[in-house]
Amino acid sequence: MIKNSLKFRLIFSAVAMLLVLLPAIGFTLNSAFEKHLIAAIENELTAQSYSILADTEYFDGQLVMPTELLDSQFNVIDSGLYALVERQNTEVTNSKTMLWHSPSALNLSLINRTDIFQPPPQGERNFYQVQTNSDYFVSSLSVSYSDKGIEIPITLHIVKNQNTYLSSLNAFRQQLFVWLLLIAMAFVVIQWAWLKWTLKPLNQLSTELRLVEQGDKENVQGNFPDEVKPVIEQLNHLLKNEQAQRLRYRNAMADLAHSLKTPLATIKTSDKVNVEVNNEVDRISNIIEHQLKKAQTAGESAWRLSVDIEPIIEKLVSALTKIYRDKQIIVTKNIVRNCKFRGDEADLMEVLGNILDNAFKAADKNISIQVTNNKKLLEVQIGDDGKGIKEVDRKKILQRGVRADTYQQGHGIGLAIVRDIVDSYKGQLIIERDSQLNGAAFIIKFPAS
Repeated sequence: MIKNSLKFRLIFSAVAMLLVLLPAIGFTLNSAFEKHLIAAIENELTAQSYSILADTEYFDGQLVMPTELLDSQFNVIDSGLYALVERQNTEVTNSKTMLWHSPSALNLSLINRTDIFQPPPQGERNFYQVQTNSDYFVSSLSVSYSDKGIEIPITLHIVKNQNTYLSSLNAFRQQLFVWLLLIAMAFVVIQWAWLKWTLKPLNQLSTELRLVEQGDKENVQGNFPDEVKPVIEQLNHLLKNEQAQRLRYRNAMADLAHSLKTPLATIKTSDKVNVEVNNEVDRISNIIEHQLKKAQTAGESAWRLSVDIEPIIEKLVSALTKIYRDKQIIVTKNIVRNCKFRGDEADLMEVLGNILDNAFKAADKNISIQVTNNKKLLEVQIGDDGKGIKEVDRKKILQRGVRADTYQQGHGIGLAIVRDIVDSYKGQLIIERDSQLNGAAFIIKFPAS
């Protein structure tokens, strides 16, 4: 399953980390910039407060303000920066009187909303935000002037519209989003390159194993990381042992066949043995041959060499043409190039040799051989223009010792061995009537992988 894939796990982890880290980084940077921007505005308004109070006097019951303030925004109507001065009436609780405002606040609705201001205690300042029809930053500073021995408490409010602040914040957020998007794209590219570099040894190992499985190599080769080398060494050791064990097994079977056939041949050639005993000896010999062939079959081994089919067919056809040269058989071959049988060469020779031998026996003049393959299936079809095999006999002919009348000599043992070999490779052996030559058609199908 894809969820068990190492590549999937690495990609999923990287994407999860990206989805967690980038929003966290974006939120942190945005919060830090916002706090920095507000702190800068607070410092600016505080400096404006001290600048205005430095030029302010209270004389003869009147508040004397400078005719023009240093910052030109205070002198321009609706500039977004405003200054207001109010007096706290000590006789009446929470009673305030607006004493003065800058020319920029001429149309400011806050002039008549002294209740929304938050004057701090004398000698202190307060920075806060107010919301009416617009949003504002306010820096309030409370001081006291002495006039004829009377303390006059006043509060200076510096008001700044938040439009500039919001515009700067939105511009930063847009730029931050673009940069985070670029970082994400760069991260994806780097992550993909890192992933390919990291998984390269595993991909190389997969390729090597595929070549070994297909028979193009006998062991795994290549320069692998130190962490993987012990696995490669153990795997090559296992492959070597498996090949050696299979060779020893087949050699032992050959020795057994030789040991059994020699005494049987002696019995058969003896003058004292009658016909019935000879028949039983023949039967025992056939059984031994069949069982030994079956035991020697490599079958669907996990590791095996692949065999080119075309040279095997050419060799068999050449030999059989010489054996049956009196029949002058015409063999038509249609073989897809580079077709390979994933198995043992001796097994392939046994299968094709038996079927081609039967085809040469049964054919009148023509034999056709077709070999095709795709990613899933290797198919070999051998047809002849003989009498063919009746449908009722097609299953029987694959049984040991049974032959169809089409053949002049009994080769049921051979076809039974063919069936067993094909079955050992999880293949199929099908007997049909050849659609073009009208004789028998033997179709062998092997899994391609």
